Amino acid sequence: MTDTAPAARSHWIRRPEGDLHVLEAGGTGETGGTGEAGATGTPVVLLSGAGVDNALLSWRRLIPALAPRHRVLAPDWPKQGRSRPWRGKATHSAMLDVVTAVLDHFGVERAALVGLSQGGALALAYAIDHPDRVDRLVALAPAGVLSFPPVVHQLLWLTAKTPLLNSTLPTLALRGRPAVARFVRGALIPGPTDDFDAVVDEVHAEVRASGAGSSDWQNDSIGFLRMRVDLRPRLPEIACPVLFIQGDRDVGVPPARTAEAARLVPGARLEVLEGHGHWANRQSPERVNALIADFLAE
Repeated sequence: MTDTAPAARSHWIRRPEGDLHVLEAGGTGETGGTGEAGATGTPVVLLSGAGVDNALLSWRRLIPALAPRHRVLAPDWPKQGRSRPWRGKATHSAMLDVVTAVLDHFGVERAALVGLSQGGALALAYAIDHPDRVDRLVALAPAGVLSFPPVVHQLLWLTAKTPLLNSTLPTLALRGRPAVARFVRGALIPGPTDDFDAVVDEVHAEVRASGAGSSDWQNDSIGFLRMRVDLRPRLPEIACPVLFIQGDRDVGVPPARTAEAARLVPGARLEVLEGHGHWANRQSPERVNALIADFLAE
């Protein structure tokens, strides 16, 4: 497995907190133009998940599928992948600023957003706050639409506030490759996939590089009494076309929550994939890639 997706180019955006790494494919680079591979579709920004994830882990199989028709930008979130070191907290508002920084740096006025989990939440939030910059949106198992019963919520809040629970212990638990394989199979990819061993290797490498803790965004999104990031009241404000993709065996984002979110977004479409978990994009990349490519081409 190579370090970068096929034909992807690395860029760094200088930020006060650190250097933000972005993969670019299709198009011609930062100077604009018509596209080296005939890229004529809407520019696309790919937003990965939280915790043990990065741009390549989420989008290794999607980047080359979209690049022939689209200019594709895939940032490593702060403190993930090659966007390290990073000073300060990558909170909800800071992460939304990252999306703006990517669009502005590459001179993109309006783009399609594709987000997984944490990235799905931030894509939805960005479409709410910056409707003029979002052409259409794909949310795979999005966070930001969850709530929990009392006591469970407070336990999650305590975990979010305690580094021993949200970082140290998870990192220790996933220090060996067999443990990582069990985690991937149990939490992310419950069914067959053609590159399971490669996914495990990629996850293990990210754990070794930055640990297995929850992200700043995850920890910041939960308050003591209620979620600090709950997009559901504002989802009806989204005006662009939206596609939700959800695995029916997802243990991270309950399918019912995604279905509720889809009902709240005017005209949204929901695709539920049977036998799929949280990382449907890596479990059945060809199927998910086709759903996304067709939606972007509509």
